[in-house]
Amino acid sequence: TERVSPSVVWLSAILARGTMAGMGGGQSGAEIYTYEAPWLVYAMNWSVRQDKRFRLALGSFVEEYSNKVEIITLDEQRREFPAEPTHRFDHPYPCTKIMFVPDTEGTGEDLLATSGDYLRVWRIGDDGVHVKSLLNNNKNSDFCAPLTSFDWSTTNLARVGTSSLDTTCTIWDLEKETVDSQLIAHDKEVYDIAWGGPEVFASVSADGSVRVFDLRDKDHSTIVYESPTPDTPLLRLGWNKQNPRYMATMEMDSSKVVVLDIRVPALPVAELKRHRAAVNTLAWAPHSSRNICTAGDDAQALIWDLSSVAQPGEDGMDPMLAYNAGAEISQLQWSATQTDWIAIAFGKNLQVLHV
Repeated sequence: TERVSPSVVWLSAILARGTMAGMGGGQSGAEIYTYEAPWLVYAMNWSVRQDKRFRLALGSFVEEYSNKVEIITLDEQRREFPAEPTHRFDHPYPCTKIMFVPDTEGTGEDLLATSGDYLRVWRIGDDGVHVKSLLNNNKNSDFCAPLTSFDWSTTNLARVGTSSLDTTCTIWDLEKETVDSQLIAHDKEVYDIAWGGPEVFASVSADGSVRVFDLRDKDHSTIVYESPTPDTPLLRLGWNKQNPRYMATMEMDSSKVVVLDIRVPALPVAELKRHRAAVNTLAWAPHSSRNICTAGDDAQALIWDLSSVAQPGEDGMDPMLAYNAGAEISQLQWSATQTDWIAIAFGKNLQVLHV
């Protein structure tokens, strides 16, 4: 069966080849807000600044060079996302990920980063959005290996780690606009990366492994999990910010999410099995170590409570909350500053849900 929702593998293949209109009617009061974009939505994320409450960025998924990124803000009185033409801009190829600078105090520049053919940092102003930095680690070659994902360090705002189809992870110093480190991380394409501390990050790959790296010892990495099905890619990685012992990942085309305790390598502490089709995306709660949200091609966003994760027999675990979007969910983000709000993307829609 043909997959309708964009996946990181599909998106990477496209890159490699080329390289809310308003409230939905009757939607339970002010608990759900919907924005309809003019194109399929793939990348999407929340602003983390306290003074920009319901601000999000979203990227188009169009199978050609010319794509778009848009920054939208909810008008809480009118309960809709008004058009902001000054904050809609062109982006080469679809972005694989979007992140606002994780500066909760809002003391520094208002920045946004995107990954695709390169890592770009954008400066957001009242008059629009402009490129601040284009970070290219392949200056000696006309060919660029597309970036599948990146993560912005919350403990060092000058540090961003990227994952690439060329099997590497690159750590950038944004202030100097130079490479801090580049590591051959895996045997095959790297699909996601996540920080777990100031010097520690992890990645997942088409080689089916989760590997942890410490920048203080760049010659070694630790494999904390390998897919039980040989040569099955792991697509997404979530590292629990409240309890860094825990990670979550999932295999390509799998309806199951695997929760890992890095103190017990190789053996999952839980498997979340209530999706009825492939899982595309996951997000740990930013405020609670025990909650995680998962979403996928069954159009469901499920929130789980892992407080009993240490108990045996977790195969039968049920989610504590379920939301049906009516179409395959390609993206999910949990707001770091308004922790009772989750955003999902499906088709041309971005929806923010009060949980």
